Amino acid sequence: MSQAISDLSILLASMDPVLDPRTFVFVTMSDAPSDLASQAIMAFKEKEGITLILEEGDATRLEAVFPSRMITLNVHSALEAVGFLAAIVPRLAEAGMGVNPVAAFHHDHLFIPADRAEDAMTILKAIAAEAKSA
Repeated sequence: MSQAISDLSILLASMDPVLDPRTFVFVTMSDAPSDLASQAIMAFKEKEGITLILEEGDATRLEAVFPSRMITLNVHSALEAVGFLAAIVPRLAEAGMGVNPVAAFHHDHLFIPADRAEDAMTILKAIAAEAKSA
């Protein structure tokens, strides 16, 4: 297992954004059937219900929202790292882009509106390039 990085300048300079080719959607339900839960790339239990992130094709019988593409920030960010997403999300917001970030054990993942994924990749690569030259 690679060493998790917590230094913000190293995280930004080392991030290698990778765009997943699939489209994902968010769904919520009071109880997730096991077949759907096993297909989800993320499940989160809130008091109002369970949120699942599913491939669009797996959610055809559900009321799904936010068709999005997933960008993985390919750097092993420490869970306690400070400011990594805070340095990225405002730049996407400046471009008029909503983002739903998910921090997992090894990487951070950004769910971007499906039609803005390439714009987001351009911005993320620019952030990394700026950090490398700083």
